[in-house]
Amino acid sequence: MFHLGWFLGNGYGIQPWNGTYAGTSMTDWTKPAIYRDLTTSLERGGYDFLFIEDTSMIEDTYGGSAESTLAYGRMAPKNDPMPLVPLLTAATKHIGVISTVSTTQYPPFLAARQAVTLDHLTEGRFGANVVTSVTHRVGQNFGYDKLPPHDERYERAEEWLDVVSKLWESWDEDALVHDQITPRYADHTKVHTIDHHGKYFDVRGPLNTIPGPQRRPVVAQAGNSIPGRELAAKHADTMLAMGQNPDQMKAFRDDMRQRMIAHGRNPDDLKVMFLVTPMLGETDAHAQQREAERVAYAATDEALRDKLWSLSYVSGGEVDYAQFDLDGPMPTNIVGNGEQSSMKQYTQGNEGKTLREVLLERRQINDLGLIGSPDTVAAKMGEIMDHVGGDGFLLYPEMTRRTIAEFTDGLSSALRKRGLIRDGYDHPTLRENLRSF
Repeated sequence: MFHLGWFLGNGYGIQPWNGTYAGTSMTDWTKPAIYRDLTTSLERGGYDFLFIEDTSMIEDTYGGSAESTLAYGRMAPKNDPMPLVPLLTAATKHIGVISTVSTTQYPPFLAARQAVTLDHLTEGRFGANVVTSVTHRVGQNFGYDKLPPHDERYERAEEWLDVVSKLWESWDEDALVHDQITPRYADHTKVHTIDHHGKYFDVRGPLNTIPGPQRRPVVAQAGNSIPGRELAAKHADTMLAMGQNPDQMKAFRDDMRQRMIAHGRNPDDLKVMFLVTPMLGETDAHAQQREAERVAYAATDEALRDKLWSLSYVSGGEVDYAQFDLDGPMPTNIVGNGEQSSMKQYTQGNEGKTLREVLLERRQINDLGLIGSPDTVAAKMGEIMDHVGGDGFLLYPEMTRRTIAEFTDGLSSALRKRGLIRDGYDHPTLRENLRSF
């Protein structure tokens, strides 16, 4: 069996709002109803968790203006996802919810306290996706002229997670006495300051709340660069990974398992979840038709502008791709200070090609050939996981009520017929369910 997660790539933000199946999303994306519908459906479909992206900016790198961002609702507007988390778990019983927290935005004490609070409110089903932020526009909302260089951000994130981990452990497991007669709620000798004095942080501690049901909330990590892999190997319970083909996926997972061993951890304790965008249809022919429509749309000016906007964002806000001629050479000497692994998919190995050719050939998030009816896609997913060795897929469809049904009723049923995903939850907490196979 393998695990399933759903990547809510627009976060608690504006979802597809002007298509045939958008419904009332244009006005209702701020309300909890559609997110509750999603989460209850995911639980019915045997998913381990909902993974919520987040950013704190309105991007204006592309074209030197926020016009495109706000005209199309690209990553903005967006609400803070943390208050949404307990609303989703209150409507469900088993599924976990992982929400994004940035080491640029949150001091470690605040993040540690918030995560434990949410672990209590969700009864052990909360996870924190630890990121360093991508673009200078985020940094400029939190006291930076520019974000620090990529590798320095990960060095800082490693210390940040070290501090957070110390705070989560600042109460001994037997610190709570719960003696109502004496009275004695907790043993003060078993609650400790952490007295951390590092390069980036000075934190006294202890955490001023009791440990949650998981004691250490689940940690997720999404960076695929070498610093990102190292951070995940040291601290994470699950990670988002890019999947280009089964051989690359197997090599990535094998690399992560070796890094886990090098850090003295059990490699089975990290679940590598490969981000993928399948194309489902009623039949294989219907799915191929939908895929042909997607490919045709991808060549339109509107779709190409969207890709240029995305490249401007993942460059870290350093490169305005509106300046380049689509039929001129692909700029291959640009990596930027943002999502370096994502940028390299476009900048490496494309010498001699035009920018248009690269945009049409490359997809940041692949479909891995998962195009067909639920039965066809389920069989292919099983074959891929057999080759890779595990651990699961993080599915990233557009979020409408139509796609929710397609993936949680259609695909999940086909996967269950093959015994490929869970048909129930064995444990009360997210970490226990992640480690159950």
